[in-house]
Amino acid sequence: MQELRVSSDTSAFEVPAVLDAQRRLTGDCTARALAMMDTHGLVVLTGLLSEAEADFGLELTRRTIEDPDRSHSTFASETDNSYKRRDFCSLPANAEVNGFAAMLAQRLEGIYREFCGLSRPVLEVATFTSYLGSSHQYIHRDPAGVISLFAALEDVSQAQGGTVFVPGTHLYGGMENTHGGQARALMELFRILCNARIFRHNLTKLRAMRGSTATPLAPGEFRDRVFSTKWDQHQPNLLRFLTGKNAQFSLRNLTPGTLWKLYRNRDELTRLFALVQAAPRKGSVILYRSDLMHAGPDNRSPQPRRFFGMSIARDMIERKYWHDGYSPHPTLQANPLTLGDLLEMPPAPVQAAPQQECALAG
Repeated sequence: MQELRVSSDTSAFEVPAVLDAQRRLTGDCTARALAMMDTHGLVVLTGLLSEAEADFGLELTRRTIEDPDRSHSTFASETDNSYKRRDFCSLPANAEVNGFAAMLAQRLEGIYREFCGLSRPVLEVATFTSYLGSSHQYIHRDPAGVISLFAALEDVSQAQGGTVFVPGTHLYGGMENTHGGQARALMELFRILCNARIFRHNLTKLRAMRGSTATPLAPGEFRDRVFSTKWDQHQPNLLRFLTGKNAQFSLRNLTPGTLWKLYRNRDELTRLFALVQAAPRKGSVILYRSDLMHAGPDNRSPQPRRFFGMSIARDMIERKYWHDGYSPHPTLQANPLTLGDLLEMPPAPVQAAPQQECALAG
């Protein structure tokens, strides 16, 4: 997207994965990954899954997407879901899905134990698919107190809309004292600046789609994405923008005082914060703290972009807030799982990831 400066170089956040005899990350790799997450809020573990393991996960997601009775997510992109621009849906808590989730949890046990107690619930196991013509999500934070995971089950190109992160914007004790005591205020200014450009990008894209043969709009789609009164936090909805009813970005974010601060701090914002888009290779896994600012870009490729996702609580979270960022499958709601459960159950019976030399990239 031309309106935003986005780097596709994630080498500074990557740790090549090495497994021990128990198919878990070695202690050295775990320590390096934890240092990344503490410093930047995320880590990209390259080569964590073998070809066979990624293919196994991809088959699980495809099977779910092809199910006409699948359980769609309710927390974001509802309009995109309804017009088949995205397919965000939870996976059933059956033996195969649970086994795949268990394999990931056990492989990353050292990281999860550092952040999460064994009794912490599995909030969601899901697949996130984005198609050509989808909207670009606003830069946002998910509900705090969660460790989220994205697994690349096939190669993801930049055009396919790999997740954009703002490294270093996660929330932690004492963070308010950084950047001269202005950390929170500056982060919010940067978020507003990015979202203003995303708002313009989405509107421009929708106007172009009205006359497009490659990505034609369905009947009623333009209205629902631009003028609908329906709740959707990630559409360029003019009505909700003007009435201030979009919590992610609306006219109330652009007061004269805020506009002056954006102008006065424009150089400082560019110096302190940067957007980094992850376009991971097959088998890579991204772990990030849920309060790190991020967004799911629009897919500008005819090739669908698919991720496997899993979120595990690291703090207490009131159930009524789960749906602000997570949509557990009804079978997971009926039979809840904890981190301890995943660490004890049999993993998916597919081959382990190959051994690699563990060293920080870059």
